[in-house]
Amino acid sequence: MSGLRLFEPQASTIAERVDALFVTLLVVSAIVMIGVWAVMIWFAVRYRRGSTADRSAPPDRHVVIELAWTLIPFAIFLGVFAWSIALFAEMQTPPKDAQTMYVLAQQWFWKIEHAGGVTELNELHVPIGTPVRLLMTSQDVIHSFYLPAFRVKQDVLPGRYTQLWFKATTPGEYPLDCAEYCGTNHAGMGGRVIVMAVTDYARWLAGHAGATSLAQRGAGLFRSLGCSGCHGENAQVHAPSLDDVYGRPVPLANGTTKLADENYLRDSILLPQKDIVAGYAPIMPSYVGQIGEEDVLALVAYIESLHRRPEPP
Repeated sequence: MSGLRLFEPQASTIAERVDALFVTLLVVSAIVMIGVWAVMIWFAVRYRRGSTADRSAPPDRHVVIELAWTLIPFAIFLGVFAWSIALFAEMQTPPKDAQTMYVLAQQWFWKIEHAGGVTELNELHVPIGTPVRLLMTSQDVIHSFYLPAFRVKQDVLPGRYTQLWFKATTPGEYPLDCAEYCGTNHAGMGGRVIVMAVTDYARWLAGHAGATSLAQRGAGLFRSLGCSGCHGENAQVHAPSLDDVYGRPVPLANGTTKLADENYLRDSILLPQKDIVAGYAPIMPSYVGQIGEEDVLALVAYIESLHRRPEPP
């Protein structure tokens, strides 16, 4: 037997800090519980019926004690709250140099596509020491992408994109689970993450060469669906340019602005009447029912890959 293991291996840069927060909460909760029970038992024994305790002159209020048992736990709570918020914010903000991979969940498997076009089912190969960002959506119901050894988990939702990121620190194979009940075969919806040395990962990718990249597939769809007829350079229709649109604020007809992230691009393809760009007529047709989630991901990847001007200083 391997013995009792309280924690999964720590295989990412965030894992140790998540465990530290968990252990801190566990220890503080245990101290409070033991303290409350100890005082409660002491009073129950001390002032039980028939005891010799003096009850003739009950003590006045002790303001210092009351302030202490109120303010000290409150300060501890604020400290843990600030710690958890800082950790959560870091877990929700992938580095700018993160390598994006695309995840499509479906009953009951995970389909993962690398930017270069290599596709995996229920497996994810990643290089060690490289930030990896997963852009995820579901084809059917709510799933949850859970990597216990990396201490990251994110719901994967139909109709929108969610993301998580991690940086693996230890080579090896680690379980990938669905942590949201998603139907009859939920228990069998799993897989593994294979963390490889950078050179081994490069060789693995080279061994799957020849696949069309997601952005290239999106470019083909962009032309075949007629998108270039309105959004192309020589288009006769007055439509917004897609060059450099990704990651930029877009002014809308209702006077607000919206960041052109992946969810905005997805909605623009499937729900074009939702956010009308200022200065343009609402004439774009919806592609709901004409293309699937994989095609939408490809179109989004293509739009992201379009020429980007340098950021202003």
